[in-house]
Amino acid sequence: MPRTEPFERHTSRYDNWFEENRPLYASEVETLRAIMPPYAKGIEIGVGSGRFAVPLGILFGLDPSPAMLRVARSRGIRAVYGVAEKLPFTDSSFDLVLMVTTVCFLDDIVSAFREVNRILTAGGSFIIGFIDKDSPVGRIYQEKKNRNVFYKLATFYSVEEIVSLLKDSGFEDLSFTQTIFRDLKDIHDQEPVLPGYGKGSFAVVRAIKR
Repeated sequence: MPRTEPFERHTSRYDNWFEENRPLYASEVETLRAIMPPYAKGIEIGVGSGRFAVPLGILFGLDPSPAMLRVARSRGIRAVYGVAEKLPFTDSSFDLVLMVTTVCFLDDIVSAFREVNRILTAGGSFIIGFIDKDSPVGRIYQEKKNRNVFYKLATFYSVEEIVSLLKDSGFEDLSFTQTIFRDLKDIHDQEPVLPGYGKGSFAVVRAIKR
């Protein structure tokens, strides 16, 4: 079952986070932008309210939450209902697929990654942004997850776990960017974007379909 209940009940709370935490949000967007290649047709899986698709110029989205879909559509995203584990698209439909803070809410990450591989064109890019469970923020989120209406349902992953899953799903040529290097309470302006991973709490991986 899709883990949509918190997003249906707390849609405004979710969307308002981006306004209340502008420096963090901007840092994440720029870290994704830094690793995005040119593309012809992209989609965000787990598009939510469109907060990443819109600034990154991605026109298509998919989400299992009707409430989130309504917000994404109001922002101009061509968003459809569906789940990552069974994408309602034909083979080789897109040359870029984005997932941001979505992997932790998947019911079956292996099936989802295989589905992404299926809908990508050969040489297409799969970009994943997530909180590294081995990072300072990741450890805090895990410790406090039962007190958070969203993350209480989450399964966190390390960069190494995501890399292994990507390789097993038919992806190669991995590259990385990272941001969020300070405690969240100390961030009042945009964080730097650096290559690699292991220092920043927000990690981005780009993988290419074989």
